[in-house]
Amino acid sequence: MSLTEQQEKMCSESKWDFSDLKALFLNCTLKKSPEMSHTQGLIDISVAIMQKNGITTECLRPVDFDIAAGVWPDMTEQGWDKDDWPAISEKVMAADILVIGSSIWLGEKTSVCTKVIERLYATSHLLNDLGQYAYYGRVGGCLITGNEDGGKHCAMNILYSLQHLGYVIPPQADADWLGEAGPGPSYLDPGSGGPENDFTNRNTTFMTWNLMHMARMIKDAGGIPAHGNQRSLWDAGCRSDFSNPAYR
Repeated sequence: MSLTEQQEKMCSESKWDFSDLKALFLNCTLKKSPEMSHTQGLIDISVAIMQKNGITTECLRPVDFDIAAGVWPDMTEQGWDKDDWPAISEKVMAADILVIGSSIWLGEKTSVCTKVIERLYATSHLLNDLGQYAYYGRVGGCLITGNEDGGKHCAMNILYSLQHLGYVIPPQADADWLGEAGPGPSYLDPGSGGPENDFTNRNTTFMTWNLMHMARMIKDAGGIPAHGNQRSLWDAGCRSDFSNPAYR
């Protein structure tokens, strides 16, 4: 995906070093590879900006994998014959930035996107070395495409879910492209105007830079400060401003 002149200029004028960051994009399209994904077309803009700034990126389509339904880390332990999610989860945990992409159907994110969020939830109980929830110190955003209303609704759902799991959501952490309501050209279709849409390009650019800046700040700070948010200490009876139940 080629960037606009303004996007290229922003990259060339950057004074920040993002080269030690990793970003994972999960394109929750319903289309298996190599079928063209309009959501991937929008994702590619964000990917290009990150790559221009030295960030290591990877894009996956969860629909290409055999991901079991459920809310356990490895569903083969719950009776499923196969589950590719544990390998994807390792990539999620290795990424400083997670961007979830989805198309819109009946005003909602895709069923694949719902399954991905459920599986993210499956490991949200794990703790990092500081006793915080495992997703602490990572940032999240989302990209939405469709031919109907629902872009903000889908973004609210996805971004709320990510912050609930422990992700930091920076300002302007979403972007979308919505074609004319009803049948009509999708984002990458000839004449859609999608790739040239200034509003979508602006929001995608802002989202990408905000994700990069927030990830940089958090990494430089050594993560989210570990005080008042450590599950391990809470379970041990250290209840911050609350009285210790062991001494009641």
